[in-house]
Amino acid sequence: MMTILRRALLAACGLVTFAALSPAHADEDKALVHARELLKKVILVDGHNDLPWAIRTDKNHPSDVAAFDLNGKVPFQTDIKRMEKGGIGAQFWSVYIPGEIGTGYARTQLEQIDIARQVIASYPKFQFATTVADIRTAHSQGRIASLMGMEGGHAIENSLGALRAYYDLGVRYMTLTHNVNLDWADSAAKPPEHGGLTKFGEEVVLEMNKIGMLVDLAHVSDATMDDALRVSKAPVIFSHSSARALCDVPRNVPDTILKRLPANGGVVMVTFVAGFIDPEVAKLQVPAMAEIGRRSQGKSVEEAEKISDEVMGKLKLPKTSIAKVADHIEHIRKVAGVKHIGLGGDFDGNSDWPVGLEDVSSYPNLFAELIRRGWSDEDLTLLAGENVLRALAQAETVSRQLSKK
Repeated sequence: MMTILRRALLAACGLVTFAALSPAHADEDKALVHARELLKKVILVDGHNDLPWAIRTDKNHPSDVAAFDLNGKVPFQTDIKRMEKGGIGAQFWSVYIPGEIGTGYARTQLEQIDIARQVIASYPKFQFATTVADIRTAHSQGRIASLMGMEGGHAIENSLGALRAYYDLGVRYMTLTHNVNLDWADSAAKPPEHGGLTKFGEEVVLEMNKIGMLVDLAHVSDATMDDALRVSKAPVIFSHSSARALCDVPRNVPDTILKRLPANGGVVMVTFVAGFIDPEVAKLQVPAMAEIGRRSQGKSVEEAEKISDEVMGKLKLPKTSIAKVADHIEHIRKVAGVKHIGLGGDFDGNSDWPVGLEDVSSYPNLFAELIRRGWSDEDLTLLAGENVLRALAQAETVSRQLSKK
């Protein structure tokens, strides 16, 4: 056994580091190695990444996909090397458009789909995917399956035909609302107008079931969550939400809804955004986001981005930790069950993250935290992606069944 004096001498000579000597650090290294090895085997599915919008709104090269080499260094939280380091096997690229612009939704949505499709087509590492089979095939070939998710039902402009057209372009989930109420659904960010879904809103959900598009309930009001769970014949998802019991913001999922997920088969994909996992951060960040929404109403995309930069640039937010994210994951496991949890980081859609979860390379850090808490490889595999793959597979099955009628 190495004596304390001998350890100190070796450390002073640079022959051994204090990190290697510390039992706590040794445990951390072991857990992190375990996490990295696990993520080489399983399919890690991230539910929400806003890189297409970050490209569109880049100040130097707006909407210019070719200006950014994702094989190299880019001014974003996402590139291919970091995705590989993070162990990401499948990515839902968000094709978000702001509801606040008030007009030109379909055109803006098509442009965002075009940006995402350009990104996917530009790199052999990415494989365009629309089914669970596509995802598993891409993973077996060492590629990152790339799907698209729309953020905000305002983009369909009250048209089921537009909804079907977006599906045909490759969209595989739609967040029913973003930060504005629709003619047919209430958002979490505004006072309610309909008490949830209208009759047409229910038709939207059923049409999504019929075509095989996942119903995403991130950003919607509690009543809209309730109605969608009542109406949907397929599992729902929350592509980037956390637990309201731990961070009381309207964007998060209350326990009353979490308790209903087992019956539906749905999945909450936990987000890492600091303001949705840490109450101390939320006290500052959530009002700022509301201010951005108010001031952006009716503004152009460019004007809205300037407002966002101005408001968020003034914030001095406290730091939060990976442990907070793990707490949300464990709470959802406790209330809904381990088969109803996933991950939706929301990278490139925000700027404030827990220390150690700042970009797409950092997923092993979160898995290491859960390993230290005693999570089994089986449960981590469900969390990583098998839960949401099961939900998507069930949505595909429901679509086939409904299409026969």
